[in-house]
Amino acid sequence: IQATSPATSLSGPATCVTKVELRVSCKALLDRDTLNKSDPCVILMVQNDGQWIELDRTEVIKSNLHPVFGKVFSLDYYFEEVQKLRFEVYDIHGTHSIGTRDDDFLGGVECTLGQVSRCCCLTNPFLPAVAPDLWAQGQTFCSSCSLQIVAQKKMVKPLLLKYGKYAGKSTITVHAEEISGNNGYVELSFCAKKLDDKDLFSKSDPFLEIYRINDDETEQLVYRTEVIKNNLNPVWEPFKVSLISLCSCDEDRKLKCLVWDHDSRGKHDFIGEFYATFREMQKISSGNKVSWDCMNPKYKQKKRNYKNSGVVILTDLKLHRVYSFLDYIMGGCQIHFTVAIDFTASNGDPRNSCSLHYINPYQPNEYLKALIAVGEICQDYDSDKRFSALGFGARIPPNYEVSHDFAINFNPEDDECEEIQGVVEAYQNCLPKIQLYGPTNVAPIINRLAKVAAGDGNIKDASRYHILLILTDGVVTDMADTREAIVRASYQPLSIIIVGVGNADFTDMQILDGDDGVLRSPKGEPVLRDIVQFVPFRDFKTASPAALAKCVLAEVPSQVVEYFSHKAISPMSPMRDLPTPILSPVATTPTE
Repeated sequence: IQATSPATSLSGPATCVTKVELRVSCKALLDRDTLNKSDPCVILMVQNDGQWIELDRTEVIKSNLHPVFGKVFSLDYYFEEVQKLRFEVYDIHGTHSIGTRDDDFLGGVECTLGQVSRCCCLTNPFLPAVAPDLWAQGQTFCSSCSLQIVAQKKMVKPLLLKYGKYAGKSTITVHAEEISGNNGYVELSFCAKKLDDKDLFSKSDPFLEIYRINDDETEQLVYRTEVIKNNLNPVWEPFKVSLISLCSCDEDRKLKCLVWDHDSRGKHDFIGEFYATFREMQKISSGNKVSWDCMNPKYKQKKRNYKNSGVVILTDLKLHRVYSFLDYIMGGCQIHFTVAIDFTASNGDPRNSCSLHYINPYQPNEYLKALIAVGEICQDYDSDKRFSALGFGARIPPNYEVSHDFAINFNPEDDECEEIQGVVEAYQNCLPKIQLYGPTNVAPIINRLAKVAAGDGNIKDASRYHILLILTDGVVTDMADTREAIVRASYQPLSIIIVGVGNADFTDMQILDGDDGVLRSPKGEPVLRDIVQFVPFRDFKTASPAALAKCVLAEVPSQVVEYFSHKAISPMSPMRDLPTPILSPVATTPTE
């Protein structure tokens, strides 16, 4: 979830322009091990409210001072934000946690994700010594400036130890590629037959690497398979890559494929190589066998009767379309809006002008302002314009027992109101009939909506998605039950927006938002999807209603896509399949 601050609230949070994939490699790392070389791993950290938070990490590559990592980092790119990144390289010892000893740290570098702003610090006296190859190529940089990454560009930078000291001649290279909203991805399955045996007392332990050959003839690692132990006829696990990563959406771009015999010390034995294109791979869809001779050029030169070092076979290829929020909406997905209003006594007597529920004939209160701002956006995505309106924390007629889940129109059989104006009228009519009480329990309403959404989720099509807007004046009392309810709800077609009304201390509510880490249930189970957005209304008091709506609804499009993508559910209306040949991708701007 995108953190929201008062400074950015007036215009709402940044809009995600696109996604960016980052690939990392290093050269000339420090050797921290006595008997073997370092076992490096790269940690990617992002800065959030001045704090560095780990986003992801690469795999560990054994005994290698020049690692090329197969892990791909995926980030949302925001045009109007300065997104600070930090890459830290560590030498990993067994299963020990990273950073426990100073000598594990091999160096780090900070940069930003954005448009290229290349530093031209020609006065850096250390540059020729620490990176002579880069110096010879005319690439210049300094340790104090922030070099930016840009889509489909490359950043090379020296690694720094603590206090700005250079980590010898160590450098890190980051390749960035834009992944637009309309890209597809491909799922590939490979196996091999009769590979050369490179081991003396056992069989080879083969793995496959695929490299894309760029326009400048450089090679970019696309994917590295797992190692299959002691097997000359390996069957590797299927894997998925975006088409822009695999071939830059160019069917005829060359792909260089290498087969290796894995060595635990990092000295892998070369088995063979072959060249392919995505166009060749697609022939499998016509029922044709797609295979390549795995060739070792040295053997081919020296051995007269040399045929190959094995055969690599493509056993399956599946093309997938990546759908956007608009694809689902235009396909007929309905967004059902439910509002839940806090009627606890802490709001104050509605008859008193100081009450948060006071009905001023000349100006709506904060509850109504938030309801109208969000509801008027949501109603455009629901064809019947009927919205569920619920309340919690009040004593309700006829017996005036406390309820944490009641229809504010007092019709339990049909809690829906006609359009947003109907919700407003039900709220105003409800106030004189109830007694504000407590406590502030929201888990019952979340469980209720999750149950309704679960029924829609069983339909197996993209026909319906739910948004629950909770308006409350204080921190929830049943925090443990609420966390449990949110974890359960994260599996359903549901997003939850919580707006804090009034001047209470809402610090504890940020836990539900998940900005500071993954929300977990009391038993430690994480949410499947990040579905909660919390904002205090006071940050928007001087802003327009549109600013509040933009802020709280900004993440709903991605949450809708994430849910249906996780379920592998396509939009209802027939969508155009990926074109063949593949066309250049057209980036789409997410709809808020």
